[in-house]
Amino acid sequence: MGVMKPNRAVGIVGYGAYVPRYRLPAQEVAELWTEGNMQLPVREKSVPGLDEDVATMSIEAARNALARSGGLLPSRIGAVWVGSESHPYAVKPTSTIVAEAIGATPYTTAADWQFACKAGTEAIQAAIGLVGSGMADYALAIGMDAAQGRPGDALEYTAGAGGAAFVIGPAEASLAVFEGSVSYVTDTPDFWRRQYEKFPEHAGRFTGEPAYFHHISSSVSQLLTEMNLKASDFTYAVFHQPNAKFPMKVGEDLGFTREQIKPGLLVNEIGNTYAGSSLIGLTAVLDIAKPGQRILLASFGSGAGSDAFSLLVQGRREGVQAPGTRDYINRRTQIDYAMYARLKGNYKLN
Repeated sequence: MGVMKPNRAVGIVGYGAYVPRYRLPAQEVAELWTEGNMQLPVREKSVPGLDEDVATMSIEAARNALARSGGLLPSRIGAVWVGSESHPYAVKPTSTIVAEAIGATPYTTAADWQFACKAGTEAIQAAIGLVGSGMADYALAIGMDAAQGRPGDALEYTAGAGGAAFVIGPAEASLAVFEGSVSYVTDTPDFWRRQYEKFPEHAGRFTGEPAYFHHISSSVSQLLTEMNLKASDFTYAVFHQPNAKFPMKVGEDLGFTREQIKPGLLVNEIGNTYAGSSLIGLTAVLDIAKPGQRILLASFGSGAGSDAFSLLVQGRREGVQAPGTRDYINRRTQIDYAMYARLKGNYKLN
């Protein structure tokens, strides 16, 4: 199977991001575990507050997406789908909480999605299919995480929190239209978390070449070939962001420039938001994109797979009362490692 296109044209009707206020500098982690003697993968990462989780953050992002949807009534949303690897309940959907909070219930479908860091783009693929087939006029797809990293592990430096929500609907009502997409998956065990384990495990350097780089390169190359496009046809390119180096390298290997990649590269400021990583980068680009510009979106999920999309921007919403992605990034309160440990619950008193 190659490039996928729905029966009717579909696009992004509204979008919204959310990032928690708290920030932990990576140097704080390094000082504790390595006496500061290591090369930092990011500058700092976002940390959820005591009253924040994937459900609350998804609600905030969904409300922002609705605010950018041109007056769309929540009751018209035919599906609410939340992709994450840190759902607050092992058994009980996050999606029903979100659907209820935004007023999309009761006549809608709701489900939680998982595929590690590409759970959010899996939800988008399904939403494109649902709306594109005519089964629903609108669907809400969310990628959101409050990621955990084992104390002292490499993931602790980068595992951030936040994500984005997208109202998917008919092209004529959309800000950006999906021109086509390609998905590429293999059974590559680069990252995993077994049942009842609090922290994920990873295969170290193995997560690079055979996982991240191979899957993104494969999905994007196939998309460009089948759609007869080249890197220079895109104004922006947004890749999954586990650290600051990987998206730059894979993008440049595929022919994209740093100028195309940088506007959506947020990992230095908020860390790797897992299912929200590439999606929150897309929201930052949509905040500044102009009609006629083309955007590449390429996710990656461990296990492993990548979804690549080509989007063509066709409009903007003026006078929207919703925070931009940069508003959330600039709204920061720095914390130290002790406060981080308290907020994340890494150390229990009993």
